Amino acid sequence: MANSYFQFKQFLIHQERCAMKLSTDAMMLGAVAEHPLPSHILDIGTGTGVLALMLAQKYAEARIHAVEIDQDAAEQAAENMKLSPWKGRLLVFKDAFQSFAMLKNHQYELIVSNPPFFPNHIKSTDAKRNVALHSDELTFEDLLKGVAKLLSSKGLFFLILPPRQMQDVKLLAEHNRLYLQTATTIYDNPNAKPFREICSFGKNRVETPLFKIFYIKEPDGKYTAEYRRLLKDYMLHF
Repeated sequence: MANSYFQFKQFLIHQERCAMKLSTDAMMLGAVAEHPLPSHILDIGTGTGVLALMLAQKYAEARIHAVEIDQDAAEQAAENMKLSPWKGRLLVFKDAFQSFAMLKNHQYELIVSNPPFFPNHIKSTDAKRNVALHSDELTFEDLLKGVAKLLSSKGLFFLILPPRQMQDVKLLAEHNRLYLQTATTIYDNPNAKPFREICSFGKNRVETPLFKIFYIKEPDGKYTAEYRRLLKDYMLHF
């Protein structure tokens, strides 16, 4: 997916100016994230804008705000949104999420984020990629503090991370009175180790969160029926 553009069924993503290109992580998060009837949605660290666009397609009445700290990515996300059928419902803010959360008093029923997750990883020489990939600019603590302020009382916050980093987020979420609602553990195939987890958090504690296991591919390398079903409304070849 390193091409300069990617064609979905209902929209097009240009990504040559974005440090982090379109990924399976983002597409899975956009397809899994849900709320019964969101009127306002927030995408934190929008990058190409793909999450905001997937949710605009999914929720025809929702207005979507997207926050992005990188100037080039923010501009490209805005351009991708202007080319979409839902340009009137999408708005990009070029800002650090910490500042956005501090100044914004709006409440969102659905918040999503595909955040940076290598807090101590060896960095590359690409400064833009470092900001997109490492959590120096947006720590998990700052992310959850901002989400706790902006999430509505019955809202849901969805994010995707490797299982190790998600454990840190679960502990920090409790401190911010955000409680685990669902957790989907993702495997590339039944013989692989889990490599991602999508979790949702809300302000109301549930006795028994819903846990699921999800396989992207069969042992023979073909996509599972569940994966094809998840992305059939978005991907051209499904």
